[in-house]
Amino acid sequence: MRVPPHSPDLPGETSRLLLLESQLAALFEVSRVLSRSLDLRQTLREVLGVLHERASLRHGLVSLLDEERGELLISALHGQDAQDAEPFEAVSYRPGEGVIGQILTANQPWILPRLGDEPRFLDRLNLYDPDRPFIGVPIRSDEQAIGVFAAQPPSGADLLADRARFLEMVANLIGQAVRLARTVAAEQQALREERDTLRRTVRGAHGFDSIIGRAAAMRLVFEQVRQVAKWNTTVLIRGESGTGKELIANAIHYNSPRARAPFIKLNCAALPDNLLESELFGHEKGAFTGAVALRKGRFEQADGGTLFLDEIGEITPAFQAKLLRVLQEGEFERIGGGRTLKVDVRVIAATNRDLESEVRAGEFREDLYYRLNVMPIRMPALRERMEDIPDLARFLVAKVARMQGRELEITDSALRVLMRYDWPGNVRELENCMERAAVMSEDGLIDRAVIQLTGIDHSASAPEAPQNAASILSETRSQAVDCNAPDLDERERVIAALEQAGWVQAKAARLLNMTPRQIAYRIQTLNIKVRQF
Repeated sequence: MRVPPHSPDLPGETSRLLLLESQLAALFEVSRVLSRSLDLRQTLREVLGVLHERASLRHGLVSLLDEERGELLISALHGQDAQDAEPFEAVSYRPGEGVIGQILTANQPWILPRLGDEPRFLDRLNLYDPDRPFIGVPIRSDEQAIGVFAAQPPSGADLLADRARFLEMVANLIGQAVRLARTVAAEQQALREERDTLRRTVRGAHGFDSIIGRAAAMRLVFEQVRQVAKWNTTVLIRGESGTGKELIANAIHYNSPRARAPFIKLNCAALPDNLLESELFGHEKGAFTGAVALRKGRFEQADGGTLFLDEIGEITPAFQAKLLRVLQEGEFERIGGGRTLKVDVRVIAATNRDLESEVRAGEFREDLYYRLNVMPIRMPALRERMEDIPDLARFLVAKVARMQGRELEITDSALRVLMRYDWPGNVRELENCMERAAVMSEDGLIDRAVIQLTGIDHSASAPEAPQNAASILSETRSQAVDCNAPDLDERERVIAALEQAGWVQAKAARLLNMTPRQIAYRIQTLNIKVRQF
């Protein structure tokens, strides 16, 4: 019969050899447990269980330093009576407090031959046997104590030093596991923060923050988007070219429950029927000449997410029937394939065409029209929301400035010119105008003169402005600008005077109460290009 390694009847050397043998087996099992999982609490509990069974270490305790609180918190505890003790998660030790706190502060092992003889032992867990020894060792990371590992070995003072060295080896393994778990946790937290940042960026880039509009017509659009984004309803976005229909589709998707799923786009006007069918439904390998591999269509790619079909009014009646089926049933076959595929896709369509007239003319299927027109959203033309032009222009100028890598500024006089134009190309035309103006501006200042060099046709006057924009537009109804208006800077004031004077410098000087020499000096220093008539 084998005598346990802690038996006092064995000679000292034999007892030590048996102890080392059991500790080696326990150390091997501990290393296996620590390598199995990154769940630190569960792993530490299993380690303490192994030490209890294999090394006769009772009431194993691992406490780790919480950097935010600056206290030792118990991470794992083992013992038959541990379940009856107070919840150990609430027990903590300050550095230097009691035996546990002293071990952390000193960063050295502490061996107590009899626990009951140490007055500094706090026994907050009401768990330990006062007649047994107690050993506590620091858990280190890069030689710095980050916690304490403690347990009660069997009685007998002859092998306590050996047991203490064993506890130190286990503490080193625990320290490595803690460091790895914390590194992984930090990396996971960094990834979560990066993911959240990217989500906020995507929502900002494709949500309401990327759409400029304070006019009543735009507020109605925003409210419709907020309402429809919550549901899987098919949406038809109507409006002239350049009004921002794709931005609205982005906002709907990225503010919907499908925001994490794919958002796939396709311009239906860019492809003939045969290519459009392949793009939307995909094809099998060998389905036609050039089909060298299986290809998933846009519907498959958008499964679980949203498919945006731009220029839906451009598709032919022959293809409309094929599209209607997938919209109604959510199923289709790839070109050259016989297997029916089923998808869960939300469809957002957009068009600048009068679909009602095309339905009456038989050019657009009536059933497809009603299938698409479940939730219509109409984008107003820019001429219908003239009060948004200043904000839009400043936003677009800032965008161009980032592209060109320089500072750009647009003046109020330039904005007044923009608000007198009809903008048949809507926001897209305004964006092009701002980019041209930035190119024409040598010093980065986009003023009235620079805007007039961009080539916009001022013969087309803007329509009547909405009632809430009357105050903004009241100063812009005439081409002439008062050169003594208080909101003009010096350069704008000189240009306004020259315009009122027909670019006659002597007359402009009188309007500004200057001498011809003074205004000539300002024309030169302010880099004003004099028009010749």
